[in-house]
Amino acid sequence: MRYLIVLAAVVSALAASAAASAGGWATVGLDPLPTGVGPGDTWTTEMTVLQHGRTPLVGLSPTITITEESGAAHEFVATETGKPGVYEARVVFPEAGQWSIVADSTFGESRLTYGPVSIESGAGGDLGSFPVFPALGVFGAIALAAIGVFGLLRMRRLHPAS
Repeated sequence: MRYLIVLAAVVSALAASAAASAGGWATVGLDPLPTGVGPGDTWTTEMTVLQHGRTPLVGLSPTITITEESGAAHEFVATETGKPGVYEARVVFPEAGQWSIVADSTFGESRLTYGPVSIESGAGGDLGSFPVFPALGVFGAIALAAIGVFGLLRMRRLHPAS
């Protein structure tokens, strides 16, 4: 009888620990890594936290931690966006260099690590994907065409009619 009581206690303890650990994980997704971001620029990114990869988790305070090769780390707290399970963080890289990025959901051990990401001086002020040089070429061609048309019209007016 004593053997059955001990066996029942062990089975109950194992079942309770398995039930307690169920549901304690989530997936973490992060928007594309920073491109065109220089030292002092803000990289705004969205982080998605899904329990079991399906159910959006709300009410968390996820963080993004950036760590330089020297070991200097900076942590940024993400805020809820209004979309369930989606959080936004505004990350500022203080200086140029190689940085690792860790997105921590703060839900269990769910975190995502990227890096190293290269942040270079002079990358700031990026005009995004706007093609500046082709636009200048088109503008120049239009200006030359307008000057040519204006010149032709002016020459026609200067000839007296016979």
